[in-house]
Amino acid sequence: MILHFIFVVKEEDREKRKLEFDYVKQMANFYKVWIKEKFGRDFEIQCDELITKPRSLFQKLDTHTLLKDHQQRGTQIYHFYLCHFKPLWTDCTCEGYHAENFGMVWWQPPQDPSDTLFLAEKNCTTVSHVLAHELLRASGHKKFIEDVHEIWTKHFYDQLHFEQYGANFEKTEGKPMFLTINTSNLKTK
Repeated sequence: MILHFIFVVKEEDREKRKLEFDYVKQMANFYKVWIKEKFGRDFEIQCDELITKPRSLFQKLDTHTLLKDHQQRGTQIYHFYLCHFKPLWTDCTCEGYHAENFGMVWWQPPQDPSDTLFLAEKNCTTVSHVLAHELLRASGHKKFIEDVHEIWTKHFYDQLHFEQYGANFEKTEGKPMFLTINTSNLKTK
């Protein structure tokens, strides 16, 4: 199966967000390894940009627009949109949305484009949250929403640490390149 990460970027911001897209490509390769290790699924990874132009108020880019794009690209491919906007409607506490073979999150830009720790803390964690929903759902896990949200809450209110990974995609105690939801209490395989 294919997991296609799509970095949604405004046309006028494309150049200044180039370093973020470079991070997205590295993160996509990291998630190939993470998904195989944690969920026992092997995905072919694709990664590209969806460049947006200014739209009128009545044609605002949102979840419904991306779901239509997902359908046009093919619903058998898992499309994951990393968006420059918050979804107007979300089913997650992390500014994300998920459905069968579809995910989207609000991708927050760092003040310093080379701040990979910010990207790991604000964005990579959210991607893992939405990925966990869909991967658990696809495996038949009955409480795929509740279980992920319970862990997410513990990250913010019970001092449960995110899993830390270095540039080599292996767990690290040092400065992480990637951070993910803690899967130690999830039955993932």
